Amino acid sequence: MTDKDYLNNLRIPTKNNPLRILFSACLLGEMCGVDGTSYGKYPSASKLMDYQNVNLISFCPEDYVMGTPRETPDCEGGTGDDVLDGNAKVITQTGKDVTSKMINASLKMLCIAQENNVELAIMMDSSGACGSQVIYNGSRFSQNPIYQIGMGVCAAQLNRNGIKIVS
Repeated sequence: MTDKDYLNNLRIPTKNNPLRILFSACLLGEMCGVDGTSYGKYPSASKLMDYQNVNLISFCPEDYVMGTPRETPDCEGGTGDDVLDGNAKVITQTGKDVTSKMINASLKMLCIAQENNVELAIMMDSSGACGSQVIYNGSRFSQNPIYQIGMGVCAAQLNRNGIKIVS
């Protein structure tokens, strides 16, 4: 099923039973960017905040396990699925291995999604945590950063547990 098909088949939410969406906190303008600032507000996310039949649940997994500000973590040697399978790592731009922290963040994000009966997740692409379509292969700060198709660690954890993710 394509993302469009999935979205078209979602139930019609009401004020009493709103659509529950897990959002990357940075997309909602929260001060959780790696440098301690906001990445700004995204118009489509801001618009959803105004609907009474939508409940947005925000979470920044990187802030949860590493605080803000922090170094930027990227998957190295594979995707988020590979990290969860023990076949790749999450490394910061200075070479710190934060794999176990990112796996813990993915479990917390899953817990939040399950506790809130989330029906959809909207996450920031290219992030080693939240990317749902494309992430960096190794550090984005290398001389020749390379993208790869795949999910970040937290997106992969949600996906494995049946939560639909869109970018």
